[in-house]
Amino acid sequence: MKLIQSLALSATCIFALVSCTKDVENSMPIANAGMSRSIKLPQDTVKLRGTATDADGSLIGYIWKMVSGPNRPFLDNSGSDSALVMGLTKGTYQFEFTAIDDKGGRGFDTVQIEVLPSDIIQLSQQPSFNEYEGYLAGNDNGYEASWQTHELGVIYWTDQGVPYGMRPVVKFDLSSIPANATIVSAKLSLYSHPNPSNGNHVSPNSGSDISMLIQRVTSPWTVSSLKWNNKPSTTSTGQVIVPHTALPSLDLLNVDVKSMVAAMVESNNYGFAMKLQNEALYNSRIFCSSRHSDASKHPKLVVEYRVDK
Repeated sequence: MKLIQSLALSATCIFALVSCTKDVENSMPIANAGMSRSIKLPQDTVKLRGTATDADGSLIGYIWKMVSGPNRPFLDNSGSDSALVMGLTKGTYQFEFTAIDDKGGRGFDTVQIEVLPSDIIQLSQQPSFNEYEGYLAGNDNGYEASWQTHELGVIYWTDQGVPYGMRPVVKFDLSSIPANATIVSAKLSLYSHPNPSNGNHVSPNSGSDISMLIQRVTSPWTVSSLKWNNKPSTTSTGQVIVPHTALPSLDLLNVDVKSMVAAMVESNNYGFAMKLQNEALYNSRIFCSSRHSDASKHPKLVVEYRVDK
């Protein structure tokens, strides 16, 4: 009996020793998270690529996770050796890569991603009481009614039976943009007037054809010189055609005027002119001017540019 107990005890010790030896002998995987690097906004996505080796077995899994960073970006495909990180912002991030072998062993490594600020500069203009904003209002028979008001009306209507047109002109201050700048984007926004005093006096949009043109002005002007019979010249090059709408009110948001702004910066900035595409009676499209009481509805121009060194 004692012999049997001794043999059993010896077998148990041998099994435990072998098991412990196996645990000790397992080589941990060697993980490599790749080289640290930097990207520059507006790029906000980066691919993480990890590699790993296991000297005494095989690799069965991978894990990517963020250790630190200025925000919480989206980590796609985090359970593979290659993960995609999206939504990065300016700052420094650290990501950890884990490789797992067939015996449960784990190897770790980290990589740093630095996100640099963009070279793109943004200029946003939404002035109040813009001194370079006004109306051309009149007709070719000597009727004149040009002025400044809280409305920017693109109109062809009648005044006591006399047909007349309205064509707004507006200029934004682009003097801070260097002449050698590359214009990346330029977006113009105009906001429908909630209580128009022209047109049908009910809705800002009225008529069977209120398609309109936004053009670049090509000659100098002042508000005091705005006269129907002395219109500043315009060009159709790069013009924007805004289609007709049957909606009684419709803001024009982020209209692409990049080519016109690029020409203004490169040569002379005389602003924008607007008019109905086909000036026929009883059509109106009325927007808020920079004199409207709600500053959020003033005409707005947002330009993004870069200066190549």
